[in-house]
Amino acid sequence: MRIFVKNTIMNLEARKLEFIREFLKLQSEEAISRFEKLLKRERKTTSKDKIVPLSLEELNSRIDQSESDFQNKRYKSSKELLKKFE
Repeated sequence: MRIFVKNTIMNLEARKLEFIREFLKLQSEEAISRFEKLLKRERKTTSKDKIVPLSLEELNSRIDQSESDFQNKRYKSSKELLKKFE
């Protein structure tokens, strides 16, 4: 698991560096303006969508609810879910 996380982080860093290299080659002011707008919009979105970790109590409550749902057959199989996307 730790190797996967490390590789994912390294791949993300490599992608960022490649993006920066390509960005620096841009000569179009219009393209740069579009990237600036995209970055501003992304910052606004991510600041609104910050993930707040669950407390231990909240996590345990969700687990209990999920187990109860499963025992009472309040769930859908993966086949049922996949049918929605076919």
